[in-house]
Amino acid sequence: MGSKCCKSGPDKDALEKEKLKRLREKRLRERVKAAGKIQAWWRGTLVRRTLLVAALMAWMIQLWWRTCLWRRVLKRRQDLLKIYVIQEEAAVKLQSWVRMWQCHRRYCHVCNALCILQVPEGCFAFQTHDALQEQYEVTPSHPEFHIEILSV
Repeated sequence: MGSKCCKSGPDKDALEKEKLKRLREKRLRERVKAAGKIQAWWRGTLVRRTLLVAALMAWMIQLWWRTCLWRRVLKRRQDLLKIYVIQEEAAVKLQSWVRMWQCHRRYCHVCNALCILQVPEGCFAFQTHDALQEQYEVTPSHPEFHIEILSV
């Protein structure tokens, strides 16, 4: 038995060393695996952070662009409103000029008609059948036109 004891001693040490070697290799593989998991987690965190920053930047650009478009729309509306106001004012002014011209034309027609009917004394009387009497009187400052209908 003594001889077996000596033989088992170096074999036992070799087995122990082999066990320790496998244990170290197993621990190394676990550490490498854990390090791989940590690195994957960190890369995922970096990617998510980068994507979040990119998404926020894209959102800010979209917001800026929508604001630019909205300002364009507002400016266009204001320009159209200004054009509308200018056109309305021009139409009102033109209508007032036409009305003024029509009034002036009527005034000139009345003045011309009164000048034709006017005699040097300033009065012209026209009678027919004693039932209808028309009288035109003109004062120097304001022309007037009177019609009188007399019944019998």
